[in-house]
Formats: sequence, structure tokens, C-alpha cells
Amino acid sequence: LTIIRLQQPLKEWLRNVTHTPLWKPESCLAVIPASADASDTDELHAMKDEILKDMPSPADYIGKPGPVDGSPIDRMKEILADRKGLCMYDEEMQAAPVIHFMCYHKMRDWRQDLWTKRFVRDHLRYLDELQCAAARIVQAIREKARKRDPEGNPEGLFDSFHIRRGDFQYKNTRLEADEIYKNSNDVLTENATVFIATDQGKKDFFNPLKAHYDVYFLDDFKHLLGGINTNYYGMIDQLIASKGRVFVGTYHSTFTGFINRMRGYYAEKHKLQGYEEGIIDSYYFAPIGQKFEMRDYVPVKQAFYAREFPASWRDIDKGVGELTSNN
Repeated sequence: LTIIRLQQPLKEWLRNVTHTPLWKPESCLAVIPASADASDTDELHAMKDEILKDMPSPADYIGKPGPVDGSPIDRMKEILADRKGLCMYDEEMQAAPVIHFMCYHKMRDWRQDLWTKRFVRDHLRYLDELQCAAARIVQAIREKARKRDPEGNPEGLFDSFHIRRGDFQYKNTRLEADEIYKNSNDVLTENATVFIATDQGKKDFFNPLKAHYDVYFLDDFKHLLGGINTNYYGMIDQLIASKGRVFVGTYHSTFTGFINRMRGYYAEKHKLQGYEEGIIDSYYFAPIGQKFEMRDYVPVKQAFYAREFPASWRDIDKGVGELTSNN
């Protein structure tokens, strides 16, 4: 009760000082000018008007990413995703004590744009306690993979799935396990060690996969979790699945989306094959038409919220050190 009393004044203060723009990310692109000068705002509107004269399609950029330090108008074209409006970070918003919005955005200055993405990567992350728990389990899975094939797999590499079941609204992804195997076996190694992140309670559902792989779940490693709150188990599932050599996920799932973003960060850091275009070794088991979407550069496109795109991690460290207090 005391906590509620303390929170009430904060809630009222936030309600009074917060500027809440009615932005709809599916119809407008959030843009942030290079400075508070009105001329920079006018410049962005002029770019948008110029683009609308010959509106590009997201399909124009598949497999053809532009440079992250490209001109502002070229970067805007690539991320516009059929939207015809701009949600401008204008003078009113710049003067507001608190701003609340959740929207895809584009900075006019590419250095600021990449700095923001690095900030998200480096600071909006899971607690060290969860990272360490996941690392213990990844080590245990790798040891099992090594013992299974000491000569062919001395590094203990394993593959991973995220198979969403539960109350997931997208019925075209609710396949039986034999269908999941049929749709994914060509990108996996027969008899490989496989970790499955899932909300499916009855694990005998996965018997068709167990017939082809050495399958493990988070439940198999509870002794390594160290008493962590069960509410965090899903996050640990994500961290483990992100370390798979090959990952097969559930399309439309934000849970799979974050796994792919973490894989993108890793591929960029370690310069894995295809990193120049933001390509990662990830797939979807359904719908079959989207199976290879992460195996090519795909620009931001609608629907935004359910997936991650290479724009989040491709060439993210370019220009590190170029931002100074004088810029």
C-alpha cells in the first residue's frame, strides 16, 4: 500500500508533463532532425516530398542494402516502407520534459542513428544474472555435442529452434512436429545436437524431431539455473537459442525476432559470412514462403512489430569514435 501511495504522485506528474504524440508507425516514419533549428525540420519535409514524386518499394532493396553512412534522402528511402508521412521530432517535442513514443525512426545524421542503435544493443539487454545462467547452459549443451561427435564436432556446435505454440494467434505457424521437421531438415544436420526454446508443455509433441536429432530443452538444465525466478525462463531460452549454429524460428513471433537480433549483433561482431549485408544463418519453419527471409538483405517493411530487420545491426559499429561534443 505504501508503494502505491508513493507511485501515485509520480504517475500524476508524468501525466501532466509527458507529451504523447499520436503517431502510427504503420503510416508515418519517425524522423529526428540534425539539430533544433527549424531549417533542419524543413529539410526533412522537403526530402519526403521529393521521395513521394517517385516512391520506392521495399522490394527494390532486397539484397541491395545502401551504405549506413549514405545521404539522408537515400537512407530515408530505404526505411520508408511504403509510408507517405513523417512523424517529426519537432520543436514542441524538443521542449517537452518527457516524451513517450514507441516507433521506428530515422536520424538525419547517420552517426547519431548508429549511436542510438549501439545504445540499444549495449544497454537495453538482459541482466548479467540471466546472461551467466544462459552461458552455463550453453556450455553444457556444447559439452554434450562434443561428446556426441568428438572428431566431427570438436567445438561442440549445436543448432536451435524456437517453436511457439500456446495461444499464438498466427495459425499458419501452428504445425505438427513432423511438418516442422519436413520444412527445416534441409538446413539442419542429421543427428545434430538441437536446443528447442518453446512454450509447448508436453515434450512428447517433439518426438518426430527427437527421431532425427539429440534434442534438449531448458527443463533439462534446471540444475544450472541457480534458483532464478521462473518468470525469467523465457529470456534465458532466448539467450541459449541465439547461440545456435543454425536457428529455425517462428515467423510473426517477437520472441523469435529478438533471438534474430541478438544473432545479428553476434554475426556483425565476429564478421560471420554474409555480415556485410546483415545476413544471419536463421530460417523460419513456416510459412514456407518466408523460410529464407533472413538469408538475404530485407529492408524494413510492414508489419514492423513482429520481426527484426538487418537495419538493426548491419554495420552498426561504423563511425565509432567520430561522435564528439563538437558534432
